[in-house]
Amino acid sequence: MSISDLFDSGFQKRNQDHFASIVRVAMSDGVITDEEKAFLDRLAHNLDISENDYKEILKDYRAHPINPPVDYDRRLERLFDLSRMVYADHIKEIDQVVLLEKLSIGLGFKSENAKYVVDKALKLVDQGADVDTFVDEIKNMNR
Repeated sequence: MSISDLFDSGFQKRNQDHFASIVRVAMSDGVITDEEKAFLDRLAHNLDISENDYKEILKDYRAHPINPPVDYDRRLERLFDLSRMVYADHIKEIDQVVLLEKLSIGLGFKSENAKYVVDKALKLVDQGADVDTFVDEIKNMNR
């Protein structure tokens, strides 16, 4: 096995674990809504999750470890990516907020702050903020 095979399989495994973590969050209320399903479909495509892996993860998402980023900047970057995907999917306003709040909690943000963080995240994405501006604005939103 070449080093590139090891890297590719490790990268793919992290993507699968990340996707499974998001499925776990979506399933936290016991149901995946049509809007959440559309988001998961798009996310699977963006993370290069095969159709077979997608089905397996949906069936047994708990078999994958939850690995939220430990580094705060990485969590903000992942929130940026997820916010852009949710926004681009044109998920209905209330569903959009609820889904992103669940995902932000899954990323390690405190539940009592999730509503405020998501509101700010969606406003920044709507304004076309780049990742650096997004991270800076979220970090400094209470100042």
